[in-house]
Amino acid sequence: MTSQREKMLAGELYDALDPDLVAARTRVRELCRQLNASAEAEAVLRRDLCRQIFATGGDSVWMQPPFHCDYGTNIELGERVFFNFNCIVLDVCRVRIGDFTLFGPGVQILTPMHPLDAALRRREEYGRPVEIGSDVWVGAGALILPGVTIGANTVIGAGSVVTRAIPAGVFAAGNPSRVIREIAPDEREALVGG
Repeated sequence: MTSQREKMLAGELYDALDPDLVAARTRVRELCRQLNASAEAEAVLRRDLCRQIFATGGDSVWMQPPFHCDYGTNIELGERVFFNFNCIVLDVCRVRIGDFTLFGPGVQILTPMHPLDAALRRREEYGRPVEIGSDVWVGAGALILPGVTIGANTVIGAGSVVTRAIPAGVFAAGNPSRVIREIAPDEREALVGG
């Protein structure tokens, strides 16, 4: 028999009120509460909490609280990922983020989806995974929607709504986000704030 967690991670319809899922969300919300209440000088505590929150990458993530997520255990970080203030990751499906990727303040990464049928939506939801490559910079206030892939070395402009795959090595911006241009390998100019 397939558990609700297995259905959730597979992107199938699942019951978000399943007791095991509720307990997992309660666990990480308490960890995030502690992280968000911690002082800047409490580096050891913050590192320990990040190790408990994330599936991988808690050892090197660079975090500016507050931070919020649904489960944490579905977030796989590469080396030295940076989250600025007020980032949210709703990880009902896997979220994979490559090495040295930077998120400006207020970025949201969203994997949950809800059926269009109201009766079904009352009982179940589903999700799509998100994958973000290495050395990506996501500007302040950007929304990364379910099922999106962003290639390595890409810059997403502040306030963008990323609704579909963005290739590697480009600057993309807008609502919906679209490729504006390629980024030259030797480019040094800052393209977005945050």
